[in-house]
Amino acid sequence: MKGVIFNAVEEAVVRLYDEDTWDDLLDAAKLDGHYTALGSYDDADLGALVGAACPMTGHEPHELIRVLGRHAFPHLADRYPELVDEATGTHDFLRRVNDIIHPEVLKLHPDAKPPSFEFEDLSDDVLRITYKSARKLGVLAEGLILGAGDRFGEHVEVTIISGLDEEVTVFDVRAVKMADQSN
Repeated sequence: MKGVIFNAVEEAVVRLYDEDTWDDLLDAAKLDGHYTALGSYDDADLGALVGAACPMTGHEPHELIRVLGRHAFPHLADRYPELVDEATGTHDFLRRVNDIIHPEVLKLHPDAKPPSFEFEDLSDDVLRITYKSARKLGVLAEGLILGAGDRFGEHVEVTIISGLDEEVTVFDVRAVKMADQSN
């Protein structure tokens, strides 16, 4: 897993709690925590951090990963503003991930193994997303989707259709501009 993801998780923990909590998590997980954005790290480090954080925060693992993903999105968006700022909303942004964002990530990090996404319009405000990744982090993707909704000022509802802990997760993502929420 690329270090930029760990940097985003660190920023989320510090934003939600404080720097001491991040240090405590690293100690509890027995990790040194020197994650550089360009570095590659063992996927198990994220699992160790989540395992250490659950008893400290009172969150269940899925809930914690979802929250961290949501609060990590601003770090990723700030790091790559040119990839986010051109999008007109959550659905438009999500559609750009395969064709614009992940190719750019691969230019910077040729050894990265980003997930892939497939899309199907179910209605004007509901997009079906099929997430594919050997990392089985559909719940992190869900959190990042919610964070994207926050960034674009949209109320986003994510319904898991299947496979949350599998290599393939299917989501229905409903996104409505905050001002348009009359129903």
